[in-house]
Amino acid sequence: MFSRSGCVALLAMAWSLAGCADAPIQAMSDTRQTIRAAEAAGASQVAPESLAAAHDELRRAEEMIRSGEYRAARREAEAARQSAADALSAAQARPH
Repeated sequence: MFSRSGCVALLAMAWSLAGCADAPIQAMSDTRQTIRAAEAAGASQVAPESLAAAHDELRRAEEMIRSGEYRAARREAEAARQSAADALSAAQARPH
């Protein structure tokens, strides 16, 4: 029915789609670590808006995971990580 190369291509496509549909566990973990680092660096005093955005985006990502919206959750987790990284950068750049 399918040629050997057709089967391989079909399996590769199924594998990549399955990877996209998984819960973004690593992205969530990376985001939480970045938020903790920003908090430890004092971002709540220096960049409270970015830190609050990171917390809000992470919360939305968690809700999306609970509802099975894994791709959207991954995007939201990445946005949260970026917000946390911005807060961390601001905290690290402040004069000591």
